[in-house]
Amino acid sequence: MKDLIGLSKDELAGELSLLGEKPFRAKQLWQWIYFKGETSFDNMTNLSKELRGKLQQHYYIGRPKIVTEQLSSDSTRKWLLEFADGERIETVYIPEEDRGAVCISTQVGCAVGCKFCHTGSQKITRNLTAGEIVSQFMTARDTYGEWPSPTNETRYLSNIVVMGMGEPLHNREQVFKALKIISDGDGIAISKRRITLSTSGIAPHIEAVASELGVKLAISLHAPTNEKRSLIMPINHRYPIEAVLTACQKYQAIMGMSRMITFEYLMLKDFNDTPEDAKQLISLMKQYNLGAKFNLIPFNPWPGCNFAPSSNNKVHAFSKLLESAGYEAPIRVARGQDILAACGQLKSKLS
Repeated sequence: MKDLIGLSKDELAGELSLLGEKPFRAKQLWQWIYFKGETSFDNMTNLSKELRGKLQQHYYIGRPKIVTEQLSSDSTRKWLLEFADGERIETVYIPEEDRGAVCISTQVGCAVGCKFCHTGSQKITRNLTAGEIVSQFMTARDTYGEWPSPTNETRYLSNIVVMGMGEPLHNREQVFKALKIISDGDGIAISKRRITLSTSGIAPHIEAVASELGVKLAISLHAPTNEKRSLIMPINHRYPIEAVLTACQKYQAIMGMSRMITFEYLMLKDFNDTPEDAKQLISLMKQYNLGAKFNLIPFNPWPGCNFAPSSNNKVHAFSKLLESAGYEAPIRVARGQDILAACGQLKSKLS
């Protein structure tokens, strides 16, 4: 039995061709799966009974197993999901007043090993498939009953942030395939402008985020110098700040300067939160002439981590310095801390 979730349109058409069906059936099946969220072939009433029988014999429409589901006091929801081989990841929904973002994972564990990140303390096990990535968002839609795919004006699961467990660009092929499925207008139809891919800075693949996907880009920067960044992000030894920002220039050359790049900046007490750090960040952005905005993130503690959050006064002063230089620098409000669902807290194994 083969899971249809995660197949591209062409792959789906190929499977139906093997069953002796014409290509237009692929679009019908695609809409049942990704527009209506249907999991039972019996309910696909515009398909012949014979075809439905063939599909039931050879295929299924899968979802991961929900192991646990937690709801934060601020309405953030976190799922621990288990796949067919028993591996688990976490997915989070962060609601706002009239919309919200689903934070999806791309790997079981993570190989980057950022010192401030809970996920980084869980060693990499494997990449997720495109189907396992897409099915996270579909599980969230199941929970909130948001099928068929609503318009952008009415949907609450309106955005996707690829910021969960794992480094997306270490799993480029499957992540790109999944995001193309998610943004396809005949199905789930999340606009590319509402999808953000966040990377620790895998420089050789950043340009492709623009040329192949056209989605928003976020860079986990977290320090203004190579010396500091290497202390908390070992990936910086391989892809230093200069390589990452040069790749960002290529991304922006394709997308245009109006498509701002978000630089994620975790505020760590007595490490990267001084006025001098802010001035160095400003100098970097001007040197590379990037259309940039900053997302200042309060550190979310997790068991066993030695870092502490910067004081509110320091964070606000840091933000004002960046804004005075012409850069947006909002301070992210921590969400889901009471269920370890906030930025940097996701982890699917206890040890």
